[in-house]
Amino acid sequence: MQYRALPHGGEKISVIGLGMGSIHAGSEEEIERTVDRAIEAGINYFDMAASEGKPYPCYARAFAGRREKLLLQMHFGAVYEGGRYGWTREQSKIEESFREQLRLLGTDYTDMGFVHCIDEEDDCDQVLSGGLWDYMKALKAAGVIRHLGLSSHNPEIVRRFLETGLVDMVMFSINPAYDYSTGTYGIGSAENRSRLYRECEREGVGISVMKPFGGGQLLGERTSPFRRALSKTQCIQYALDRPGVLTVLPGVRGEEDLQAVLAYLDAGAQERDYSAISAFAPPNAEGVCVYCNHCQPCPAGLDVGLINKYYDLARAGDVLAAGHYQKLSLKADACLRCGHCEARCPFHVKQESRMEEIAAYFQGQL
Repeated sequence: MQYRALPHGGEKISVIGLGMGSIHAGSEEEIERTVDRAIEAGINYFDMAASEGKPYPCYARAFAGRREKLLLQMHFGAVYEGGRYGWTREQSKIEESFREQLRLLGTDYTDMGFVHCIDEEDDCDQVLSGGLWDYMKALKAAGVIRHLGLSSHNPEIVRRFLETGLVDMVMFSINPAYDYSTGTYGIGSAENRSRLYRECEREGVGISVMKPFGGGQLLGERTSPFRRALSKTQCIQYALDRPGVLTVLPGVRGEEDLQAVLAYLDAGAQERDYSAISAFAPPNAEGVCVYCNHCQPCPAGLDVGLINKYYDLARAGDVLAAGHYQKLSLKADACLRCGHCEARCPFHVKQESRMEEIAAYFQGQL
């Protein structure tokens, strides 16, 4: 397993986490066994927004004796009256549901306390001024919530919460369909969504990714909005390459699905290559580096994708990105101008001139 550090806190988060949306389809024994196998494989980050209440006791049994090694992401607004999933902003119900979820899980705190599924401006206003956000801040002060955050599909709502300066983690839907659609699927343009990821990176706010496979649509040629299938490994790599992303949280129905997700860890560069998205990226993505590293191997040994990512982040105001760039053993000025990357780039990025631009930018920062 690979791990990435939460900027505010330093906790090491597994790049593959576990979503809870589909696991209720299995028996209780299968659920417990799947969660246990996930932990044994190094997964330590779990989203607790279930499709029904059934999995909670199963998770509790799998977590027993190792809770302190795990990171839970719990949602304030998801309720389970009668064991069925529901959604509310009624604070008394949220408080009661949170207490019950803690009891079922056998814990007295959550690592991440998230406002659940907030996509509308009116809803955002209600949460920030109607008492729920204050309640969550009080829980954080008491140590019952370790980190505050939210789950959303809307870049502008996430920005509203970033402005509070209190958010450490965000759950956001990231996949090529949402990032590059014209609005049918994801909220916000490709440029707007990409800018949000850079803003989160700059502010030290981690991103956990929901819907990495677009609800499964991207995995089938018939169901994909682009009439072209991607693999789970390609979708995971795509999400992990976005700035700010710490972990991807696919939903699994059981051990078979879990193994299909974990196959990412042993996949080679060709299996992870998602440059096929160039076939359905919008015209305004032409000439924009998406860090896919389809241009590798570079004859000069440059990590072209990483150099581009640090440059984009630095220009967005991330002062740490400039430091990371300066620590690279090979920088943009080592470019041989051999044309290898430009010949291979599916997005037709002019990397030779781009490397000159990047080198000049960072030299000016010294």
